[in-house]
Amino acid sequence: MTFSEDEKTPAIDPLVIERLGDIASRLRDAASSLDDVMFDVLREASRKREGRPALDKTMSQARRAIDKAVHLLDLD
Repeated sequence: MTFSEDEKTPAIDPLVIERLGDIASRLRDAASSLDDVMFDVLREASRKREGRPALDKTMSQARRAIDKAVHLLDLD
């Protein structure tokens, strides 16, 4: 087993880091798509002069979860 420079934690295979970075990138794309849907839902609710749709809360929770996952997987 190889260790990192601090010799306390195992080194991470660069291919694993690359794969995780790819997943983080795809999650960022998903977050962007989710943002587009969220804006559409809010725009429609505003047009109809309705309050904040319940779906917006659920999508906001999903967006925060994606952001958290990206933060955890982005090892660069």
